[in-house]
Amino acid sequence: MTPSPNAAIAVQGLVKRFPGITAVDRLTFDVRPGEIFGLVGPDGAGKTTTLRILAGVMPPDEGSARVAGLDAIRDPEGVKHHISYMPQRFGLYEDLTVEENIRFYADLFGVRRREREERAARLLAASGMSEFRRRLAGQLSGGMKQKLALSCALIHLPRILLLDEPTFGVDPISRRDLWLIVHEMVHEGITAVVSTAYMDEAERFDRVALLHHGRLLALDAPARLQQ
Repeated sequence: MTPSPNAAIAVQGLVKRFPGITAVDRLTFDVRPGEIFGLVGPDGAGKTTTLRILAGVMPPDEGSARVAGLDAIRDPEGVKHHISYMPQRFGLYEDLTVEENIRFYADLFGVRRREREERAARLLAASGMSEFRRRLAGQLSGGMKQKLALSCALIHLPRILLLDEPTFGVDPISRRDLWLIVHEMVHEGITAVVSTAYMDEAERFDRVALLHHGRLLALDAPARLQQ
């Protein structure tokens, strides 16, 4: 499999080893612009390691990864200007309010005040959190914290969104709200790569890469994989 030259993300022969384990084992795939691409597999499948490499926070041992047209291995800092990476434990400041957390992340990415206020209002409305904007993040439920983390990750309108198991341990209503936000942003042109261990979530993706022990078992649209 050779990744497309026009891909939003192109991964070729990616390998990452840790003592006693190969977490990512010669992984090759591409992600098309404007799609929701799923990395699906159980714990230990290599999902988180793959996302960390794509986010430029971890170098691979072998292979290549191009993200938004840039070399994620040679130029990880350049890649970070075009992406937003939401790890399983996103760095919310629990002693700041919902609004203050969003403002902090907007300032990090140089979002102008007017744009920040418009985007924040829209993201909070989409997640059903407008009435909680002055509540401390530490007083939010787990699902609301995830929705706030996603709002912070999207405040600068990244080209590519990397989400590492964003709905793990989240209540059904918050899970629904999270997916509504992701689908709305993808409709506006953002490309999303989402990891999950929930097979029922695979139907939400345009294409799915099934991973096991760091290897790619299958890659196709969910309906074709079911067949």
